[in-house]
Amino acid sequence: MKQEMLTTDFLERAVDLYDDVTGVVAHDGTEYTYAEVNERVNRLAHALAESGVEQGDRVALLAPNTHYFIETLYATNKLGAVFVPLNYRLTSGEYEYILGDCAANTLIADYEYAEKVQDVRDSIPAETYVGYQADEIEGGEWLDYEAFLEGQPTEEPDRPEISEDDDASINYTSGTTGDPKGVVRTHRTEHWHALVLNQHMEIRDDDTYLWTLPMFHCNGWGHTYAITGTGGTHVCQRTFDAEGVFDRVREYDVTFMCGAPTVLNTLIQYHGENDVETTGDRDVRIATAGSAPATATIETVEDEFGWRIIHIYGLTETAPIITTSNSPRRLAQRGRDIKVKQGFETLCTDVRVVDEDGEEVPRDGETIGEIVVRGNQVMDRYLNKPDETERAFTERLEGYFHTGDLATIDEDGMIAIQDRKKDIIISGGENISSIELEDVLYDHPAVQKAAVIPVPSEQWGETPKALVVPREDADPDESEIVEFVTDNLAGYKKPSSVEFVDDLPETATGKVQKYELREEYWDEEETRVGQQ
Repeated sequence: MKQEMLTTDFLERAVDLYDDVTGVVAHDGTEYTYAEVNERVNRLAHALAESGVEQGDRVALLAPNTHYFIETLYATNKLGAVFVPLNYRLTSGEYEYILGDCAANTLIADYEYAEKVQDVRDSIPAETYVGYQADEIEGGEWLDYEAFLEGQPTEEPDRPEISEDDDASINYTSGTTGDPKGVVRTHRTEHWHALVLNQHMEIRDDDTYLWTLPMFHCNGWGHTYAITGTGGTHVCQRTFDAEGVFDRVREYDVTFMCGAPTVLNTLIQYHGENDVETTGDRDVRIATAGSAPATATIETVEDEFGWRIIHIYGLTETAPIITTSNSPRRLAQRGRDIKVKQGFETLCTDVRVVDEDGEEVPRDGETIGEIVVRGNQVMDRYLNKPDETERAFTERLEGYFHTGDLATIDEDGMIAIQDRKKDIIISGGENISSIELEDVLYDHPAVQKAAVIPVPSEQWGETPKALVVPREDADPDESEIVEFVTDNLAGYKKPSSVEFVDDLPETATGKVQKYELREEYWDEEETRVGQQ
C-alpha cells in the first residue's frame, strides 16, 4: 500500500504521541506543548484560508528563529500552500526580486525585519501583510500576528487533496555565486530528507534542540520536521549570539544543535574570554557544515567543551544533507582526522565524484572531480529557470545533480572537498585549493577568521591572497602568516599577500561570500584564470 509522504505527517505524529510534551520554547521562554503548538498552527491555517490563501499559493515568511516560524511552516503546508522562508539578512532589492519571482500573495514578517520589505511594498505582488508585534513596525498597514489568530478555530482546517509531488517549499539559495535561485522542494523530498536526517543525526524523542542555525536555511536543514516528528523539544534563539547559546545549553539541558565552522570559532573565542560552563546534565552534539572545520577547532570543541562534532555536507538544492563523517566504525579505524572530511553518502543516496566526462575518479584520495548526487531528497527544480535546471542535472552525468564542488574520494568512500569550481586557484598551471590553505591559516593561534581568494598576477595569471581577521588579543604581521603557511604546505601554495581585515562578508549560515571579495581585485580584468 502506497502512503503519500507529506510534511504534515511530522506534526501529526508529535500530537498523536507527545501532545503533553513541551514541543517549542519561544525566545522569551514561553513554553508550548505539542497540543498547544498544533492548536496555534490550526488557528493560523484558518486565518490564512480566510484571507484568501488557497492550495498552491505562496506564503512568504521573514523571521528569525521563532515559534511562529514553525507555526507558519505547518499552517501553510496544511492548506496545500507553498512555504517561502526568507533570509533575514538580505536587502530590500533582494526581497523585491524574490517575492516577485515566487509571486507570494501573503507575507508574514517579524517586527525587526519588516522595514526592509516596507520599502518595496508597492512593487511586490503580496496582498496580505501580517506582522509579528505589528505595533512596532513603522509605516504601512500590517495585521498583527496574534490578532490574526485570535478567534479562529483550533480544529483542523479543511484540507485539499495533497500529493507528495506537490510543492511544499521554495528555499532561495544564499547567493554566494550571484542572484538567488528558488529551489523548489516537494512534500516527498522534504519528508525523505527528514528521515535521512533522523538516521544520521541520531535524533531521539528526549532530544532538546537549540536553534542556532537559521530556520530559513533549507527549512533549518530539515530539523523543523525531524525534531517535531520524533517528539524532541525546539528551543528558539532569535539569532545567534555566543552568550545566549551557552546560557540556553545550561538552562534547558540542550543535547543537540547545528552551526557552521564560523559559529564554532565564535563560541571558542567567547569561551576563552569568559570560561563558562558548556553543558547541562547531558552530553551535547553539534552538527557542522559549510567549509570543513579546522582540526584545531574540532579539538577545542570536543576536548574543552566536551561536545561531539558531527560533520555533514550538502547544499540548498539537496536539502542539504547528502554526506556525513559520523561513522563510529571509521572513527575507530582511522581516528578523529576523518571529521574534517565531508564523509560518505547518507542512507539511500547516490553520491559520486566524477571527471569532466562523467566517469568516476579513482578512489585514491588524490584525484579531483566534481561531486554529483542522486537521491529522493534532491530538489525538484529551480523555480522559473528550466535551462538552469536542465544544466544542473545533465552537465557531466545525466540524472545527477551537479554540486559545483570539487573533491577527492578515498578507498572508504570518504569525500573531502577541495574547493568550489569557482574558487579553485590556478597559479602557473598548478591547482591550489583555497579550502586547504584556509585550514592551515585557522591553525595559526592569531587567526580568528580567514578567506583565501585568487588575485591577478602578471607572472602566474593568478595567485592566492589571504584575508585574515585576527583575534582581538593578537597582532600578527604578514611575514609571520606566510612563514607559518610555508612550514605547513608546499611553497607554491603560500599566499602571495596577506591582508588583515575587521570582518568578512558572510551569509546567515556562515559561508564567506568570496565573490564579493574577488570583485575588488578582478573588476578591471577581462578574464579570470580559474574560470577558463
